[in-house]
Amino acid sequence: MSMLTLWRLHTAPRIFRSAYANTSLYHSENGIYGHRRKEQSRLSTEKVTQNVVTSENFQAYRLTEAYRKHGHKKATLDPLGLQQRCGAPEVELSNYGLSKDSTNQFDVNGILNNGATKLNTAQLIDTLESIYCGPIAVEFDYLQTEEREWFAHTFESQRKSLIPDERKADLAKLMLKCQAFDHFLANKFTTVKRYGGEGGESMMAIFDEIFSHSAQDDISHIVMCMPHRGRLNFLTCTLKFPPVIMFQKMKGKSELPPGAKGTGDVLSHLYTSEDIQYHGKDIHVSLIPNPSHLEANNPVAVGKARSKQQRLKVRDYSETDTSNQKVLCVQVHGDASFSAQGVVAETFGFAECPHFNVGGSIHIIVNNQLGFTTEPSRARSSLYSSCLAKINSYPVIHVNADYPEEVIRATSLAMQYQQTFGKDVIIDFICFRKYGHNELDDPTFTQPTMYNIINQRKSIPDMFSEQVITEGICNKEVLDKEVAEWNKELSNNLDMVEKHIPKAFHLQSDWSVCQQAGDVVTTWDTGVSLDTLKFVGAKSVSVPSDMNVHPTIQKTHLDRRLQKIQDGGDLDWATAEALAIGSLLYQGFNVRISGQDVGRGTFSHRHGMIVDQKTDSVYIPLNHVTDNQTGFLELANSSLSEEAVLGFEYGMSIDDPKSLIIWEAQFGDFFNGAQIMIDTYIASGELKWLLQSDLVMLLPHGMDGAGPEHSSCKIERFLQATDSSEHKVDGDNVNLQVVNATTPAQYFHLLRRQVIRNFRKPLVVVAPKTILRLPAATSTLEDMLPGKTFLPVIGDKKVKGDKVKKVIFCSGKHFYTLDKERDSRKLEDVALVRIESLCPFPAGEIQQEVTKYPNATDFLWSQEEHRNMGAWTFVSPRFNNLVGCTLRYVGRDHLGSPATGIGELHRQESIQIIEDTFS
Repeated sequence: MSMLTLWRLHTAPRIFRSAYANTSLYHSENGIYGHRRKEQSRLSTEKVTQNVVTSENFQAYRLTEAYRKHGHKKATLDPLGLQQRCGAPEVELSNYGLSKDSTNQFDVNGILNNGATKLNTAQLIDTLESIYCGPIAVEFDYLQTEEREWFAHTFESQRKSLIPDERKADLAKLMLKCQAFDHFLANKFTTVKRYGGEGGESMMAIFDEIFSHSAQDDISHIVMCMPHRGRLNFLTCTLKFPPVIMFQKMKGKSELPPGAKGTGDVLSHLYTSEDIQYHGKDIHVSLIPNPSHLEANNPVAVGKARSKQQRLKVRDYSETDTSNQKVLCVQVHGDASFSAQGVVAETFGFAECPHFNVGGSIHIIVNNQLGFTTEPSRARSSLYSSCLAKINSYPVIHVNADYPEEVIRATSLAMQYQQTFGKDVIIDFICFRKYGHNELDDPTFTQPTMYNIINQRKSIPDMFSEQVITEGICNKEVLDKEVAEWNKELSNNLDMVEKHIPKAFHLQSDWSVCQQAGDVVTTWDTGVSLDTLKFVGAKSVSVPSDMNVHPTIQKTHLDRRLQKIQDGGDLDWATAEALAIGSLLYQGFNVRISGQDVGRGTFSHRHGMIVDQKTDSVYIPLNHVTDNQTGFLELANSSLSEEAVLGFEYGMSIDDPKSLIIWEAQFGDFFNGAQIMIDTYIASGELKWLLQSDLVMLLPHGMDGAGPEHSSCKIERFLQATDSSEHKVDGDNVNLQVVNATTPAQYFHLLRRQVIRNFRKPLVVVAPKTILRLPAATSTLEDMLPGKTFLPVIGDKKVKGDKVKKVIFCSGKHFYTLDKERDSRKLEDVALVRIESLCPFPAGEIQQEVTKYPNATDFLWSQEEHRNMGAWTFVSPRFNNLVGCTLRYVGRDHLGSPATGIGELHRQESIQIIEDTFS
């Protein structure tokens, strides 16, 4: 076999996941709203490939390739020198028939990209070692060929670049400020857990380079997430966060402005949204709040970045230039959590999926080489904490924190790759933690050797300052003055603690149309004119004349809906949803529905996407309501993820008050996988951080014999998560709305109310399954006209009040079972009252219903769920305390499983509930 043949085999295009990228595109000319076709990157690789590898330099080429692939194994990445490197036998000269003593010259022009032309073996080795085995190392061999060649060329070329003296001086000052801040807190607040940046101060070089590079690339918005490590340093030293607010927090005072209703959060969860300036350009940086559940903020940041792209009409939302970035997402991670928390993998899973792609994130792993007390060998199975990124074939750049200049180069390389290819890239920033998990912890209990080294070494800022002084770049007096002025500013801020009044930071700019909800429940006219309803309804099933629609869809969906709209009655759930969304689009709001199979709907009821049966092209009728349409529907069929996808949708919802964000679970209990997002963000986000969200969660629910995992959406869990009171009447200011609506019109009004009101609240909808097409569960256009609104309680119009002896309160689809049974028994002395809103609890409306039945002696709550589930434990004390009515319980008995999986037992239970209710 010839040398040329060997070379061709070695450099043949590799087949990677991204080689099949086109399969993710919609089969339509320009994609659909929220996912546009993009041209595949085709960079010139002339410099890399112009020199044909010959037999004379083939071995040199093979050695170079080996270093590119395996050099990182020999790199000096650990600032503590504790890492046991596995070595790289792949780069041994004997593998290539080479000797270091050889004086033969190799023509490396076109092989190496550092400007060298002729090198002997020793020189080649020294060059490769300096490039690939120093304090910065890379993993990129698994990239697509085009990307791989670009990466090698750019990285090797960059090794010659020099950091300007002015930049070094600025970096020295920034790191000294970071260190001084930690020292100040350590002296003034000795018992505070501040999670300082000591041992990782050069991460400030990463942020500084990202901002500098962003300004040059015309990026105007950066959305960031970051855990506690070094967060306070970053906020004060870079993002201009007022130190006085931190000091107030450390003294136990509130960070919230006067009049704001909230509970606040701990010190290390503070956040900001600030304009900073680099190279004369403003960049808006949003550092989102983080919960203590590590990595949970990743998808939230990505979702918020995606929303900003929508608002700016760039990338997937641009009708012209889809490469226009404008928005950058930066995710900061911890080493132990990055490799262990499943939400990281879930977020990578949809990173390049339609409707979730943000054009690549910059990932920074702040690698302490230690978890709380857990060492890397016990914290992960992989060589590096960053190895998870390889599931998407993303490049990894490892860098030793002791070398701030290399940190800058690493960040520059990451930014160039992200901007060139629109994909994620990882910076593995290998540093150390000067103290324990927090400053009050003693790490020598578990890591004595590591901390013996740490306690004897100089700090990174001090070492770099000595370097710039030695190089004559800056003198000690200038640096000392910088630190002194910073300490003075911090002292001044500390003196202001008792008098400073925090300024309002919430409901600013676009959110100024909103206010915090009050302590009474307000009613909003969410009706729409008949002409608009008919127009939007017809448009929701209007498709191009040449489209090949599935005959079943044509008959049961398009034709049938059009007829119902014309008749004005028998409107089902999906039609009501289309009317609500279509009317909001008509008013200029954007709507997004996300989740598994939402385009069609789990139960084949929505059909918001119509698929051509011959071409597979997708058409969304509601995006063609008018020619000058400004509001659009984004249908985002998601990956099989709950936690990351729900976090993503929450991130979108907190960014834009004029977009309605809906997440639909395939089955209600699937939210279990996203419980962290519900507890730490959705249920408590406004209380902790004053962030409002209009997120709607649709959770299909019903005890219809589907078994333990497809029956219950765990209503009781959401009700427990609310701050509804058992002793006073709820207002709009409850933290979470929970509804169990029984008619399509109710659903219509709920969706519209989410964005029509002057405040935003998350909404949990106990969504239907069996009643999606139930003839009894329909509405009319008249139910949706102006003057109509959501009814928290629906009374009984079938019976005469003075004849009623038994009043049955229920919620959700169970009503239709009871109503059918009452009709079959021809009972005229039994009233059925539907509680549509569980939270806020409608005590006043329920009292009004009770007064309609003066002769009633039996009041009961009937539910299909088990006694320790459903709404019973929530409504019972509120009926007693607020309504003045004691209920008896009818329903399934206590159970540790949501439902039985035995069909016969399920039927027996259902029959027994009916008997107990009406006996």
